[in-house]
Formats: sequence, C-alpha cells, structure tokens
Amino acid sequence: MNDKKNLSDEAPKPKEPPVKEAVDTPESTIEKRASRGWWVQLIAGPLLLVATGAALIASLGVAQRLGWITAGDGGGNNNLATSGGADTRTYICPMLCTPPQVGPGRCPVCEMELVPAASGGGPSDGKSVQIDSAGRRVANIQTASAKSIPLTRVIRAVGELNYDEGSLKTISAYVDGRLDRLYADFTGVVVEKGDHLALVYSPRLYSAQVELLLAIRSRENSRDATLTRVHDANRDMYQSSRQRLIELGMTEEQIQQLEAAGEANSRLHLCAPISGTVIKKYATEGQYVKEGQAIYELAGLSTVWLMLELFPEDASSMRYGQQVKAEVQSLPGRTFTGRVAFIDPVVNTDTRTVGVRVVIPNEDGMLRVGDFAKATIDTPIGSGPDSGLIYDPQLANKWISPRHPHVVEDSPGKCRVCGVDLVPASRFGFTDQPDAAGSVMVVPRSAVLVAGDNAVLYVETEPGRFEIRKVVLGPRSGDQIVVLDGLSEGDQVAVSGNFLIDSQMQLAGNSSLIDPTKAESVIEFELDELDMPPFGAPMLIAGDSVTTPQIGFVSPVEEDSNASAELSPDDARLAKRQALCPVADMKLGSMGTPIKVMVEGRPVFICCEGCRERLLAEPAKYLAKLDSNSTEEEATK
Repeated sequence: MNDKKNLSDEAPKPKEPPVKEAVDTPESTIEKRASRGWWVQLIAGPLLLVATGAALIASLGVAQRLGWITAGDGGGNNNLATSGGADTRTYICPMLCTPPQVGPGRCPVCEMELVPAASGGGPSDGKSVQIDSAGRRVANIQTASAKSIPLTRVIRAVGELNYDEGSLKTISAYVDGRLDRLYADFTGVVVEKGDHLALVYSPRLYSAQVELLLAIRSRENSRDATLTRVHDANRDMYQSSRQRLIELGMTEEQIQQLEAAGEANSRLHLCAPISGTVIKKYATEGQYVKEGQAIYELAGLSTVWLMLELFPEDASSMRYGQQVKAEVQSLPGRTFTGRVAFIDPVVNTDTRTVGVRVVIPNEDGMLRVGDFAKATIDTPIGSGPDSGLIYDPQLANKWISPRHPHVVEDSPGKCRVCGVDLVPASRFGFTDQPDAAGSVMVVPRSAVLVAGDNAVLYVETEPGRFEIRKVVLGPRSGDQIVVLDGLSEGDQVAVSGNFLIDSQMQLAGNSSLIDPTKAESVIEFELDELDMPPFGAPMLIAGDSVTTPQIGFVSPVEEDSNASAELSPDDARLAKRQALCPVADMKLGSMGTPIKVMVEGRPVFICCEGCRERLLAEPAKYLAKLDSNSTEEEATK
C-alpha cells in the first residue's frame, strides 16, 4: 500500500508551457507604430475640417459685426461695402410698407430687413424705370408702335326668326253670314293673292247686289230723259250702291262680274288680299260669323325678321341699314344677309339689353319662323349715329327706303313695299369713299395691363427707359385694343415683359399697376395763397397761378374728397405747404392721408405711422430739416 502511494506521489506532473520573456525586436516596433498612425489619420481629418469651418464662421461673424460685410448682400453688391465706402443705394421694404430709403436697415412698420431696390440707371422720377440691355434680354422685353388706323370690330349675337309684322293680315267677315265652305281648311296653307279662302252666305249682301242692279237699270232708263236732275240722281244712286258692295267685301272683279251677269247672288267668295301662309284659322265650316269677326290670319314670308338683343355699348354703334350676316341653326354653312331696320330706343330693364330688328329677304322660303340664328355685324370702331362714316359698297351712291332697308334702288323713286319716297343712303351715314371712315389709336392687347379700374401700359421714351401711362381703353378687335386717351401715335409700348417692368416699378416704390396715381402731377392754387410763407415745397409761378407737386390727396375745396373729411381745411393747407415727409423724404399722401403729429408745439405731417417713432425720437433733427428746407426755398426765391 505504501509502495503504491509512493509510486503515485512520485508520478511525473505535466509540464507547464514556458513563459517567454518579451523581447522588443525591430519588426514588432515598426508594426506598433504603423497601427497608431492609422488611427491618428482617421480621427485627425474630420477634426481638422470641423475646426476650419468653425473658424470660418467665427471670422464671418466678426467681420459682419465690424461692418466689413453686410448681411444679405450677394454677388457684386459687396464691392461698395468691402471697399469701405458709404452705401448710398436705395432700399425698400419687401412688403412695401414704407417709402424707399437710402441705406440698409429695417422697416419701421413690419420690422423686416430692407432689401436693395431695383437696379436703375439713375435717380427715379416716380413714373419710370431704367432697364439695361442685359436685363432687357433676360426679361424678353419687346416693344411695338402705337398706330392710328381704321379698325373694325365684330359684334356677335344670337337671335330668333320672327314674322315680318308688316306682312301680317287678318281676314275677317265684312258682313253677317254663314261660312258655307272653307277652302283653306287647315293652318299652313299657302295661298296666292286673289285665291278663294271661303264661301260666305249673306242675305244682306244679296239685297245690296239687288240695289246695285236696280240702280243700273234706272241709270240706263234715264239716259234719254230731258231732266238732267233725274239722270244725275240715278247716277249717284249707282255710285253709292257700288261703294256699298265694296264695303261689304266684294272686289272690283266680283262687282264687274255681277254687272255683266245682271243677276244677284246670296253667296260671296272671300279672297286673299296678299300672297302668304295661313298661320291661324279662327272659324270652322258652317259657322255663323258676325261682321268684323276674324276668320284667318295670313303672313307673307318673303321677308322675315331676326330679333337680336345687344348690349347697350354694342347697340350704340349700330345704325339703320347696316348689313348683318346670319347663319341659322337648321341650315349650317349657309349665310343669309339682312339689314338693320330698327334699334330700340329703350334699354330692357330686366335683361339690360337693347332690341335690334333685322330684315332678311326670304324669297326662296328657306328660313323658318322660330329658328335660332347666329348674327355677326362688322362695325367700324368709333362709328355711331353721330360719329364716323360707314363704307358699304352695296349702298354707295344708292337710294334706300326709310322704312324697309332691304329696298335699295339705283335712282330716286317710290318704295315698292310702302310707297314712300326713297332717300339717299348718305343720309344714314353711308359713304361712297372707302377711306372716309375715321381712324382710332390701337396697340396690341398684350401691351395693356388691367387691374380693376386701372389700365396702364409702359412707353419706352428713351432707350431702356420705360414710363408708366394710365390709359382709357376702348373696344377690342382681335389682338388689337383701342386706346381712347393717354397715348400718342408712334409711341413705343412694351408688349412683352411688361409684367416684369411693372414689378420693377413696384420694387422701386414708383407708380405701378396697383397704384398708378403716384405719378407726379400738377395742381393749381389761387392767388390768395401766395402770401403764405414757404414751408419746404418748391413753388413755380406761372401766369396767374402757382403750381406745386401734387401730394397725393385731393384739395379740401372738393366736396367729394375722402381726404378732406379726415383733414381740416387748415391742416390740408399746411400739409400742402410742407409737401414732403421729413422722416422718409417722400411726398405726403403717397402712403395715404398724411398724419398730423404735434412736435414741441409745432404741427408736423408724416406720410405713415411708421415714421412717428423716429420723428418723436429725434424731434430736433427733423424740425431742423424742415427749417433748412424752408430756408433753401427762400434763398432760391
């Protein structure tokens, strides 16, 4: 047992791995240094970039605080600031709250940072803007010349065909009787003049025929009588009996047949007085009728009426006899020509339109009453009953009926419809000279900017200088529009890019489409105001009146002025004399009614509320400015 124990104790133990001592060899040192350099390069690059950016931002902030650069400037606009010179550019509020001012800053109303105004080639006069050639190319500004030419516009209207009222006839019973037979027994029968319409039985008519036959016999028997008185009496009886038959409805031809036959007939044929169409039938066969009772209604369809409804401004340019072209709905592609026969002198209070009646010949019967038609009327612009002439080759040196304009003849005579005397077509404003019509001033439609009641366009008075013009517009014809006032022939107007010109005017604080009344104008004062001391605004003596730049509000002597209701007459007079806002150096009234502020017991007028704080903060400065302006004015005089 002990031997085994000793053997177990003496058994060899497993050998542990020898610990190797660290020995720095040259190869291991190189590997450790390469590993550390890679990490340094990975971290140092971004840290250096961040540090550089932070240093750049800090330097920009310091430079801005020191005034070396200005926030918001860009491009070449920094040249003036970095060179150390004063910034004399004009700055405006992006919201146009206050007038433009010199130098940067913030708007006293909305606190927005002012931005440089539109670049221009010189000081602004309030009604124009200068655009260089580069800006003109970018904005694609193109101009066209205003022309004075004869111009025709097309009036379009929709109307309905109706009967010619002059051709309507009512066939009624001339005598009491019975309708034994109706030859036109349904509506729509076309009859010719003299055709039989009905057979009427009338005892009264029979007795009248007998009286005529007796009168004829008495006249024949008394021819050889020695007494002239008896012969004349029989002749008068014959004439009265004959006239009585005519009044009872018999025609001359029927009376002649009665005299030739020598026998009375109790039945009479009722004949058509005109050629036309039966449009209404009021009686039936076998019916008893009274004297004057209607039996038929006839309408002649050789002419029809086209009833149009025009706006009053369109109807004012129409005249009697003017040609109208119409295309009916049932006959597309075919054009019918008529002439104006009547222009209603009253405006319809319900539709606010004016009725115009056109007579259209319908010899072939193609036009149907009740059909709709589209009418086109070529009207010279500026023409009307009291202005201009119309050239119509069909009426040149012609004679026309004053009641039926479709009756036109080469020589004087009678109207074939109504029998009145024809008159020269020149009496209704038609001329035989093609170039006798008046001319009007026109510009392309794209040249005009319209907003509400304002219409403006921009005229290039000098190369690159565009001036705003408030104009009065007339009618439009195609792509041309008439300018009634505010433009002269030959003026070059902007037809493309004018919206950009208007935006430049707004940015410069000048007159624009939004408010074209900012443009400087002149008003007159009475001589009794000459003894007032000047107060800043320069005055020009011309003749018996004194003129001064208009300050934007109406004189208080005008009763309809809104400004006079807000300013007393004395305050309005003082504001006119002051003329300029001492804070913004702008015309009083350009921002609305001037505001009165008492400064050290002295009334001072400013253009808007945004100037009040600056005025009250430095009252001495602005009062001295007003006194300086007054002194300069006295020195100039």
